[in-house]
Amino acid sequence: MADALKVGIAGLGTVGASLVRIIQSRADELATTCGRAIEITAVTARDKSRDRGLDLSGISWIDTPEALASEADIDVFVELMGGAEGAAARSVRTALERGLHVVTANKALLAASGVELAKIAEERGALLNFEAAVAGGIPVIKALRESLTGNTVSRVYGIMNGTCNYILTRMEKEGLSFADCLKEAQRLGYAEADPAFDIEGNDTAHKLAILTTLAFGTQIAPDEIYLEGISNISIEDIHAAADLGYRIKLLGVAQRTETGIEQRVHPTMVPRDSVIAQVDGVTNAVAVESDILGELLMVGPGAGGNATASAVLGDIADIAKSQLGTQRVPVLGTPAVALAPYKRAQMQSHEGGYFIRLTVADRTGVFASIATCMAENGISLESIVQRGKPDGAESSKTIILVTHATMEDSVRKAVDAIKAESYLAGEPQVIRIERPQTF
Repeated sequence: MADALKVGIAGLGTVGASLVRIIQSRADELATTCGRAIEITAVTARDKSRDRGLDLSGISWIDTPEALASEADIDVFVELMGGAEGAAARSVRTALERGLHVVTANKALLAASGVELAKIAEERGALLNFEAAVAGGIPVIKALRESLTGNTVSRVYGIMNGTCNYILTRMEKEGLSFADCLKEAQRLGYAEADPAFDIEGNDTAHKLAILTTLAFGTQIAPDEIYLEGISNISIEDIHAAADLGYRIKLLGVAQRTETGIEQRVHPTMVPRDSVIAQVDGVTNAVAVESDILGELLMVGPGAGGNATASAVLGDIADIAKSQLGTQRVPVLGTPAVALAPYKRAQMQSHEGGYFIRLTVADRTGVFASIATCMAENGISLESIVQRGKPDGAESSKTIILVTHATMEDSVRKAVDAIKAESYLAGEPQVIRIERPQTF
């Protein structure tokens, strides 16, 4: 049997602690499966004195991540600290420049510096694995980077943030407000004290940017994503979607078009009977559409200590099995030097059209004015419904429009025209509708 693979872990939080427990408890099984033992030989974390319930006897404690990456006697540097800059970025770069293999769950770092780090890894013959950075325990990185080789991917999309999916699920099933669901998510540890990164879509955007590069062979472009979060989704939107036969999900979508690559993160209405609509709670789902395989949907735990540690361990095991220790698969699916410049496409026509909710003054001529604004922008309406007065208001009413397929720019111009009229009360709500053919 080959010499043991020596692993150093930076970060002993929920994921790091789970990883240590799994490796220690399944040492014999891993050695048999990988053809060599996997041994944790060094660790580092912010607080050495903290009781983590781990047996760290015989494992070297290193004071800083940078020292672990530059000085420790290890073969693999595992980064589980998080953050696009600071110690995480410095230590990963140091480890790769030293020729160490790296495993990370850090989507923010990869979104910001993934191409640069991939170049270093490929130049040094090191492996840089990051399955846990996107969708937790779902093996979507391996699928795009390896299993779908030869396929031309046309679209990748999915539910990639468990916090948002949990909130939207609770709102629908229990009739709770967004604020109440967010508080509960924070209490249960699904949302941070400052939840903006999750609920405003940034977390999903980082993951989508990584998937886009793997799917389409372009440079990572997290700043080229159309971004909307879920903080403006009301219980009224949830109820209206249900009445129309839809559920609201926060989706990340990337697709190849004739003018470039379109990336977008936003709340989306999906048909209630579609498979992706059934993905509830903190569960994630990623769909890939390609020319040879067709359509692939992967569903599973998107976060949590064990789910993320499972993905990290899978990456470590891949390195252990690579006896030659050379880079056989490009870090980002395509060699870093061959990645195409990212070309942002114009937001395209969407098959499902749009849901538009308007609160307007209850007076004659409003319906006609709205219809005119839509027609002047070339928008065909599938339905237009007047609902009861919101919150018991006597002087206003809610109008819900569902459009046929149309361009994003046309919808925005029509909504701006309506906003310029004197009858609108409150900000219009616009939600895209997606009708997946299979999912």
